[in-house]
Amino acid sequence: MAASQENKVDTVWFTRCPVPTATGLAYKLGWLGEDFAQDGIELKTLQEVGGELARHHYDHELSTLVREGGNLLALPARAQGAPTRLVGLTWIDEWQAILVRPDSDIRTPQQLKGKRLALPAFREDDLKNNRRGRSIARGMSLAGYKGALASVGLTLDDVTLVELGGKTSSGNNRDNLGFSLWEGLAPLINGEVDAIYVKGASAAEAARKAGAIVGIDLDKLPEKRFRVNNGTPRPITVHEDLINNNFELLVRFLYQTLRAAEWAKSHKDEVLQILQGETRAGGEGVAEAYRDGFHLSLAPDLSTERVELFRQQKNFQLVHGFLDRDFDFDAWIDPRPLAEAERRLREANRAAA
Repeated sequence: MAASQENKVDTVWFTRCPVPTATGLAYKLGWLGEDFAQDGIELKTLQEVGGELARHHYDHELSTLVREGGNLLALPARAQGAPTRLVGLTWIDEWQAILVRPDSDIRTPQQLKGKRLALPAFREDDLKNNRRGRSIARGMSLAGYKGALASVGLTLDDVTLVELGGKTSSGNNRDNLGFSLWEGLAPLINGEVDAIYVKGASAAEAARKAGAIVGIDLDKLPEKRFRVNNGTPRPITVHEDLINNNFELLVRFLYQTLRAAEWAKSHKDEVLQILQGETRAGGEGVAEAYRDGFHLSLAPDLSTERVELFRQQKNFQLVHGFLDRDFDFDAWIDPRPLAEAERRLREANRAAA
């Protein structure tokens, strides 16, 4: 696919979180780099470059950046006026769980009633700098509890939320709720709270080491609406300049992402191996966190179901103080780049057949 010369760029950036993504697979397989290299365009990832540029994972100010990351950053940025567009949504159940002590009787959402649940405080830096969406641990915990309780007709009013932490900043503030974001395990083990929310492969490993057990496996809740959280759905957002000035480059990026999602369906073992590096977890943690045919549905889409689940998360963030204000959610969505990438993949598959 030759590059159009809409507005010549020398670097396409992308960023993703330490979770399974078809984008990460396309990068690790070399497909993204090879595609852009034919036109002398470098492909770079914020995770590997780091330094001052790493902040763009949060602020959406890099015009040639494709961001596939938690919605607790993407939605507040849009509410604050960031010129972004939503071009895709993914859904990967990634080991959301409510942990308890081994002697706890909590095994169902109903048994949370009357219990003390750990709620990470807003971090002081995030309040001071009006970037509340970066208090990821709070947002994820609150959404996790709310979904579990709603699945059995309960609300947050039926539990006691115990606010913890909030005074220190983490040096590794990524969309991975293990123990880099807040110290939640110690209060649980010490009996100060009855349960805590966690997610992801590294959290699964840390929980075992600390002696905590899974009281409620949130991935098993009966409907997706009860599992909506920071990464479910996970948005792919871009600066609107990328669409307006380099539409072709974005389509090519999404094409390789879709291609990798197709590859993953028949290469589960290779996917799990790649994920150990992507999630910074060992094989056991990866296998525990990503189950039930996750590799069959890595492709982004803008289906009605995912869009409405994402709207639910936007409304949750507005109600619970993560957004400055509401915004025109439907106008934010631009389906054109992904639709064109899907068309090209169908053509390529027909040609190969």
